[in-house]
Amino acid sequence: MVTFHRPFSGFSVDDVPRALAFYRDVLGLDAREGDMRIGELHLGDGHVVIAYPKGDEHQPASFTVLNLPVDDVGAAVEELTGRGVEFLHYDGAPQDEHGVMRGYGPDIAWFTDPAGNVFSVIAH
Repeated sequence: MVTFHRPFSGFSVDDVPRALAFYRDVLGLDAREGDMRIGELHLGDGHVVIAYPKGDEHQPASFTVLNLPVDDVGAAVEELTGRGVEFLHYDGAPQDEHGVMRGYGPDIAWFTDPAGNVFSVIAH
């Protein structure tokens, strides 16, 4: 039987250094460049997500590629908005004026990284 060793996920970006600067300097994540110019997000407990370069061939994901659990979504949205993050508002979604959706599962709010990929802050 196949043995899987610490699975990881990944998504593409158009510019790894720009994406890593956002993940590190705006979001406060442990983001660094690894082998072959691949971005690495070290998320604790040995969990790593990669951001691989696709340059002009990059197409932003239309779905959430990374959920970032937080204790208080409203407070996280306020702090990240202060750092320049713009939260998404989806037509027909029951979101408040800050982009937070409450009462339909865990509180959640979505935003994009510099490559246009969708991330969320979600209640832990």
